[in-house]
Order: sequence, then structure tokens, then C-alpha cells
Amino acid sequence: MTPEHSSEQILGQLVDISRKAGLAILDWYDGDMGITHKADDSPLTKADLASHKLIVTELTQGWPDIPILSEESATIAWETRKAWQQYWLVDPLDGTKEFINRNGEFTVNIALIRDHRPVMGVVHVPVTDISYLGAINAGAWRQQGGDTKTGIATRQPAASPAIVVGSRSHANPELAEQLEKLGPHELTSMGSSLKFCRVAEGLADFYPRLGPTCEWDTAAAQAVVEAAGGRVVKLDGSALDYNCKEAYLNPHFFVLGDPARDWLRPFRG
Repeated sequence: MTPEHSSEQILGQLVDISRKAGLAILDWYDGDMGITHKADDSPLTKADLASHKLIVTELTQGWPDIPILSEESATIAWETRKAWQQYWLVDPLDGTKEFINRNGEFTVNIALIRDHRPVMGVVHVPVTDISYLGAINAGAWRQQGGDTKTGIATRQPAASPAIVVGSRSHANPELAEQLEKLGPHELTSMGSSLKFCRVAEGLADFYPRLGPTCEWDTAAAQAVVEAAGGRVVKLDGSALDYNCKEAYLNPHFFVLGDPARDWLRPFRG
């Protein structure tokens, strides 16, 4: 990554890569998806692998000195990656269950991690050809296809009642109980990183996640939310960070559109 390449230029290249990956995914959308299962019983399709291969090839060609960690190549030893100061973190198909169910709520996620924080990211929605992109200290945007991008920002102050987004595939009874303490709100369910994107563009205010996720599920969308003025935090209020431990599993986290509001109070017990 060199100084003469601005964040917006790099984001444009990442959008191009993610759109190509989206087309590779859609090649498998209406036919035989080749569904298998990983060791943790999560589904894997030919589309996941096609997207992974394309993204890794393109990132390697564009930035040969930056290592890549993808969900589909997550066997890199901790002894190797703990020394990384920056790297690409990729989920080639976030929302595989949504893809299999053909509901359109799946994304391609590409993030640049620097010093344990996501500083740049693109979340692309293949079915609609919409991309959400952002970089810290540069801004956040929504882009339809190859059109001119439009700036986005989180909603501050939050709506009343607050609009809360939750997972479609991972309903959580504990979450429902905690949300009762939040006060007036409306809950909407959807899949993949789209929940972050709704917060980033000011269409939702809060996304609490009390279920399991991995670092590649969140990094790109976190970069977009934070570039749009929001925050993604752990229960103690500190930022969700990356590559700080051997395991890839995230702790519980919360996506805040309006950081001035105390969203975490109902969750602190």
C-alpha cells in the first residue's frame, strides 16, 4: 500500500474485485450449488470457492506484498499471522445459508486490517449489484453497479422508536429478553453483513450480536460503519479488534449508529 494510492482509489479497485466475485457467485445461484459441509457443519458451496479463488488472485496481483486471510483459507499458522501489521481479511460469501435459501441476503466482504483495526472495507451485494464502501478518515458510500457513489452516514440522533436489526439465521432468545429493556424499538431480521450496512446508511440504529461470528464476518462492514460515523464495540465499550489471538471467533459485539446513546446498558446485567 503506497502513499500515492488514495483510499478512494483503492476502494474503487476493491469494488471492481467484489463485483467480479459477485458475478462468479451468481453463476451458481440458480443451479447445482455443490453443497458440502465443513468440519463445524457450516455449509460450503461451489460459489464460496469460486469467489475465494477470484478475490485471492486479484488481491495478490494488485498488492503482492500484503498477506491475505480468507474464510476459505483460514489455516495460516498463528505464529505467522501474529506478526502481520496489515493484511486483507476476506469473506468470499457471507451468508451462505441465505445463498442456499436464495433470498438474496448474502454479500462479498473485503477488508484491509492495519494494526488490529479494519481501516477500509467493501461489502458487495451480488443480487442487487449494490456496494457499501468506506475508509477511516475518508468517508463511506453506497454505489449501485458502476454508477457514481453516494455518501452515507449513520443516523444521529437515533430514531424513536429505534430501528434494531438482527440475524435471520441465528435467532437468539437471550437477545429478545435484553431488547425488552432497551425501550421502544422496532426489530427487523436480515442476513449477512447487510445488518451493518443498514446502520451505516442510516436506515437502522442498532445491531446487537450475541451469537457466534468470526473475524471475516465483520471486518469489512465494521470499516464501513465506522467510516460512516458509527462504532462497533464489545460489551466493555472498546472497539472490536482483529488478529489479537489465535482463534478467529469474535466476542459478542454491538453496532451503534449513534455512539452518543448508551445502547449497552440493557446488556450489562
